[in-house]
Amino acid sequence: MSSPVLPLLGRGLAAGGAAGLATGLFSLLLAEPLMDKAIRLEEARSESGHKHEPAGAIVKHHEELFTRSQQHFGLVVTAIVAGLALGLLFAVAYALVHRRTPTAGSPWTRALTFSTAAFLAVSLLPGLRYPANPPGVGDSTTVANRQALWLAAVAIGVLGMVLVWQVYVRLASRSVPVRHLAVAVATIAVLVALFALPGNPDEVPVAATLLWDFRVLSIASHVLLWGVFAAVFGALGLRAAARAAAPAPAAAEASGQGPVPVG
Repeated sequence: MSSPVLPLLGRGLAAGGAAGLATGLFSLLLAEPLMDKAIRLEEARSESGHKHEPAGAIVKHHEELFTRSQQHFGLVVTAIVAGLALGLLFAVAYALVHRRTPTAGSPWTRALTFSTAAFLAVSLLPGLRYPANPPGVGDSTTVANRQALWLAAVAIGVLGMVLVWQVYVRLASRSVPVRHLAVAVATIAVLVALFALPGNPDEVPVAATLLWDFRVLSIASHVLLWGVFAAVFGALGLRAAARAAAPAPAAAEASGQGPVPVG
């Protein structure tokens, strides 16, 4: 008997929405002030560059399509939408991984384990190769190249996590040292492939302290995202399991236990 997909999708949406909201508020309150500071530094650097333009040179000023307040609101909305999409993908992957043993193990433990693996594959490993940079510090002509590199890092992280998991599962009958050494070798191979990717093509003309604070907050937002997601998804899984294990009212009455109270 396999786990119904629709309830899993509902759990994924609920967990993703909650995680996206928490991450959006976290970024709004803590990361956005650093972004504003980075933007001011970039504007000052740009203005300083314009002062050295030859006399009579045409300087183009780009007007903002959205104010910073609108961008702040859009940040929270975008985080929620991204969380919902993440929840759907997570639920589908969760169902595929556990399709053979849908009732084995605690939903809470499974949610924590799966979310930790997702954090390592999607957030931490790509972040180690390409740490987050404040907005406005990259060359606009390299955006497509940077996006391709980031997607390649995510793909290596996901495929690498699948590889490590498959090695661990397929060597379950072997001795512990052999299995652990094989997992270690697979992990090293994933890291080698990850760091074989080209480096960031742009310089980051930002103060070291500001850059460090921004990158720490970026990783912290990912930890919060997956932590909240795992907690909500696991709690809803425990609730669903408890409801499934509860005796039906008709069966309870037939066994002489009387009606089961609702709520």
